Parts: sequence; structure tokens; C-alpha cells
Amino acid sequence: MAKTSLGIDENVEALLSYLLGWVTGIIFLLIEKESRFVRFHAMQSVVVFLSITVLQLLLSFLPFLGGIFSSLLGILAFILWIVLMIKAYQGEYYKVPIAGDLAESYL
Repeated sequence: MAKTSLGIDENVEALLSYLLGWVTGIIFLLIEKESRFVRFHAMQSVVVFLSITVLQLLLSFLPFLGGIFSSLLGILAFILWIVLMIKAYQGEYYKVPIAGDLAESYL
């Protein structure tokens, strides 16, 4: 793997862009200027996990069913988080449907 502007391997930096969800995604978008691979994963992290955060917030306003759907979404988000970190570490341009295309178009 190639080095990045931070001097870290691309796959490690891409994995780290998912570590704290959209927060680390934004951080790596701001500090990584050279690696398109890392910038793609950072942007995808922002798009995916910020969308999930907003959706969970909106669901929290619905009585009873909102809590159930929010919990299910949290479980799915956790699984997706693990998968995305593994794929990034393996050096794959793994695109989440819709969000991956959006992330690519924003770059």
C-alpha cells in the first residue's frame, strides 16, 4: 500500500476514517490531501454514519416503534461499521449502495 500525506499506510488510514463514524470521516477529509482511496473512505464514512445518526434521531421522536426501529438500525449500523473497516483495511474500494456513489461524486 502507498503512504499518505500523514505517512501512514493507506489501508490503515482508511480504516481509521471509520473508527468514530462520521467524526473521524470529517477529520480525515480535512487532513488527508493526497490519497484518493483514503478520501473516498472518509467521505463514505461521513455520508453513511451521519445519515444513520440523523435517521436514528428522527426515529427517536416516534413513540414505541421509533425505539424499536432505532435499535434495529443501530445493530445494522454496527455490522456495517465492522464490514467497512475490514474492507478498507483490505484495500478495497467497497461502495455502500447509494452512499458510496454519493461519496464518490462529492470527491
